[in-house]
Amino acid sequence: MREKLLAVARGDQAADLLLTGGRVVDVFTGSVIDAEVAVVDGVIASVGPARDAVETIDLAGQYLLPGLIDAHVHLESSMVTPYEFARAVVPRGTTAVVTDPHEVANVAGLAGVQWLLEASDDLPLAVLVMAPSCVPATHLATAGAELDAADLEVLAQHPRVIGLAEVMNVPGVVLGDPAVHAKIDAFAGRPVDGHGPGLAGDWLQAYAAAGVGTDHETLTPEEALEKLRLGMRVWLREGTGARNLVDLLPVVTGATSRRCGFCTAVRLRPVVARIWWCVRTSRTLKRNAFTWVDRWLARTVHRPACGPNLRRIRQRSCDRRSSISRPSICGLKNPVPMCA
Repeated sequence: MREKLLAVARGDQAADLLLTGGRVVDVFTGSVIDAEVAVVDGVIASVGPARDAVETIDLAGQYLLPGLIDAHVHLESSMVTPYEFARAVVPRGTTAVVTDPHEVANVAGLAGVQWLLEASDDLPLAVLVMAPSCVPATHLATAGAELDAADLEVLAQHPRVIGLAEVMNVPGVVLGDPAVHAKIDAFAGRPVDGHGPGLAGDWLQAYAAAGVGTDHETLTPEEALEKLRLGMRVWLREGTGARNLVDLLPVVTGATSRRCGFCTAVRLRPVVARIWWCVRTSRTLKRNAFTWVDRWLARTVHRPACGPNLRRIRQRSCDRRSSISRPSICGLKNPVPMCA
């Protein structure tokens, strides 16, 4: 695989697929360029020079964009299976989600999370999983299961488990509860998501110092700015129930935008909700002077753990509207017509 990839990248061997005549939205530099895209074994080998290829698709000036990433979602809260969830969101531009299977874990424990991993395998949607950190949510809760650090270490071995999900036990983190920190230690060097609505001051200092790196529960721009100053990332949430996008937009500037991203957390009825989320977020950003490239960038590369997946092209597709049946590459005659 590596030898063939490098050979195609160098121009020494023909690619499996060449996408030509398209305009590439470069989310790394925030620009749009005319470039040829060579693909081998489902991976982008080169962006720029022309290459020989077994198959060539002429995009005739259409835009070439990476898929959207939902930075934090409880997939099972949609009340549909991962397959049906993918059918709903992939045609509308979402090609990767970072999910916290907190609810299924509270019902079925480790077996429930393993079921979700199995059910979400080999979909046109990249489902990356954060291991649930709080099952049950507190010691006062009555749940169907309990996950300790040993259980999470089992999950950590799965290639699609990329980190520790939202750590809701804020006192346990701040005051050094050994059981809580054993879970954080099990994911040393990987992303650790937070859950600290209203958290500020000394307790926020300790929360960040413990290694918690993101928060989707931020309520005010002042709170978001304090978290950003401590090196955390802030996800602007626009879900079915909780909606913080409009309130937090003032904190998103040219300097902070690389540390911000978008998520839904809980999204019911994904077909309707996904269209609404895409349109609402984009129109809100447009009203606040974000260019359409900035709007797309904010929903693609700002979830750092998903970065490598931007080079991956899924070969299956639920998208019947696009002339290109590969959901990580959206062939559009105009930039983002659904979300402009």
